[in-house]
Amino acid sequence: MATILVVDDEMGIRELLSEILSDEGHVVELAENAQDAREFRLRQVPDLVLLDIWMPDTDGVTLLKEWAAQSLLTMPVIMMSGHATIDTAVEATKIGALNFLEKPIALQKLLKAVEQGLAHGTAAPVATQASGKPAAGGPAAVASAAALPVLAGDGVQGAAPVVQMASISFDIPLRDARDAFERAYFEYHLARENGSMTRVAEKTGLERTHLYRKLKQLGVDLGKSKGE
Repeated sequence: MATILVVDDEMGIRELLSEILSDEGHVVELAENAQDAREFRLRQVPDLVLLDIWMPDTDGVTLLKEWAAQSLLTMPVIMMSGHATIDTAVEATKIGALNFLEKPIALQKLLKAVEQGLAHGTAAPVATQASGKPAAGGPAAVASAAALPVLAGDGVQGAAPVVQMASISFDIPLRDARDAFERAYFEYHLARENGSMTRVAEKTGLERTHLYRKLKQLGVDLGKSKGE
């Protein structure tokens, strides 16, 4: 798992890249302009930066120059643009950018560039979280309850999942019971598919964007559901 900073003034691009990279198991931080990116870099060194060239306040190449001049360009940076010229891409590379992606970005090109960028980076590994175990089911168990199958594992990839029973009370409002059931249902499939949103979408019959929003709405911790 790596921390990736996405810097782009277009909300749609930020959300799309966040969804894709989160699905790959990364922690994604978002910045809508150069100032947000500056502030984040002063607080933390990301493992990789995806940096848009054309932004309203300060363009990406100027920000790249700032980081280089301040000795803050200690992480791999991949530039992105739908309008940049070859000269701009070459300039960014000379300053220290690792790669350049042309918008609209093809999924496979994005994933390959990110993989290469992370392999190239020399930043320290991201600290693991205190607990990597998947949640054991929605709300706390209540005596009078309906049993739901939930996968519980130790977070080791390839390990056979163990089915446990999560309990949902019949004495709570229908809406709360429905949310609890859906939370347990999705956690079950996330654990079974090792956190792959693509496979979970296929299993549950939901479009991936709808599935992602549903999980956010239910408060499902995607990070803890990853098998990696």
